Amino acid sequence: MGRGRRRWLASERVAVRVLEERGFRVVRDHVKIVIDGVEVAEVDFVAEGPDGEMYAVEVKAGRLDVNGVRQAYVNAKVLGYRPLVVCKGFADDAAAKLAEKLGVKVIELEDVFLIDAEELEHIVEAAAAEVIVDILQLLLDRAFRPKPSDIEALKALAEEPTVYDAARRLGVSVKELQPLVEMLKRSRLARQGPWGLRAAARLLLYRARIEAQIETLERSVERLEKLLSSLG
Repeated sequence: MGRGRRRWLASERVAVRVLEERGFRVVRDHVKIVIDGVEVAEVDFVAEGPDGEMYAVEVKAGRLDVNGVRQAYVNAKVLGYRPLVVCKGFADDAAAKLAEKLGVKVIELEDVFLIDAEELEHIVEAAAAEVIVDILQLLLDRAFRPKPSDIEALKALAEEPTVYDAARRLGVSVKELQPLVEMLKRSRLARQGPWGLRAAARLLLYRARIEAQIETLERSVERLEKLLSSLG
């Protein structure tokens, strides 16, 4: 899905919330306008207003220009409803004056909604991608391979809220845990605070468990190969 499509879908979701908060009730979405069997346009929503009137609602990811005002007005008139546009505001004075003249109601999204509509999805996507990279680094990079003697310390770091609590649980000093903590903090995930350090410790425990299972499987294969060789 392209950036423009994602941006529009996010704006549409926010528009529904804004309408509902203002007393509108969305009754239909993506309503096609058909004239003599030919589809000529589509409106994003049909909504009942707090005044009992029915509105043909257009959602704009950007600002409303003169052409957008005309489109909203014509589509609403064909459907027999009142025109309403949810957008960032007007592109210029001409659009504002035409909307006033034609009776096109406009709801302008506040800054908090603009951020939510256009940026939040991209921020979350970028953060999720970074976390995935951090996880793969801990699982695949040999620089993060824990020693068998590290397992109990990793369990404590994964389960306790702070390094101090982990050290107390193990009966050692914080200084004794520091080399392992520093190894973990070479990953970006562990540098995100206490939760990141715990997550990194858990991932290394998973890695150690997987590697142990692989080693067990390899030994089993070796024994099987020797058995088959002796039988041959």
